[in-house]
Amino acid sequence: MSLPRRYTPSVSLLSAFEAVVRTGSTAAAARELSLTQGAVSRLVQNLEGQLGVQLFRREGRRLVPTEAAQSYARDVRKALELIARASLGLRANPGGGVLNLAILPTFGTRWLAPRLADFLAEHPGVTLNLGTRMRPFDFASESFDAAIHFGTRPWPDADHLLLFEERLIATCSADYARENHLKQPEDLLNQSLLQLESRPNAWNAWCAHHGLSAPAQRGIMFDQFAPMMQAAAHGVGLALLPEFLAKPEIAEGRLVAAPGEIVSGVGAYHLVWPVGVTPSPALVAFRDWITCAAAQ
Repeated sequence: MSLPRRYTPSVSLLSAFEAVVRTGSTAAAARELSLTQGAVSRLVQNLEGQLGVQLFRREGRRLVPTEAAQSYARDVRKALELIARASLGLRANPGGGVLNLAILPTFGTRWLAPRLADFLAEHPGVTLNLGTRMRPFDFASESFDAAIHFGTRPWPDADHLLLFEERLIATCSADYARENHLKQPEDLLNQSLLQLESRPNAWNAWCAHHGLSAPAQRGIMFDQFAPMMQAAAHGVGLALLPEFLAKPEIAEGRLVAAPGEIVSGVGAYHLVWPVGVTPSPALVAFRDWITCAAAQ
């Protein structure tokens, strides 16, 4: 059922209103929108007339938004951003097939990016827009169609596709291994064990797998794998890395595998998308492709 026309103001009215709230004045909004100050004031008055609600208090020549207007402006801003993104996507790919994907930074650069050329070659009509996010977010408040997610718990209100479980390898620089005489797993216990915020118990699990008592946590804490890998490559300490990250570093000689076995991590990588939303053809194509890529 469509809403009455009065509840769907024109983009020009909404743009003027949002700009006034965000910039704090009709003058600043007018400069941003390339309009006269009088034109912006009239657009705001027309919006109030159409909605039948006072959005601003007039204090001299200033317009002060009400609390309700502030809340309305946040929703309007999201809608305008969504329209802008859709228009940009249409202009970039008039044949359709735009996929907005949230990715984990290191996963995106080290695993996904080297494989994207294959996907785009198979699906030349799809345009991919990538944005990095470190933690789960509300799909309703973000303009992403899907996300790459790592974790142990389901993403709320989302459908899931398991890509692969995480497997961890202890790594360090060749010089570090030689200078510290690393010959067997227990030799790692007295070393600098680099930590990752999102894997606080990774070294404990590694030690348990090898029948060792975990030492007191010590070593620099990182929020992403990329700087932790660089630190390990420069001899700062030992890094527990996912297999897909460690193997290229080892093959190119920047790191070596430390003594010990590959162990299971604490979570898995998933492709997730909003529940109850029919996946677009672009998302279906990407989902089918990444399923095969992860299986390899």
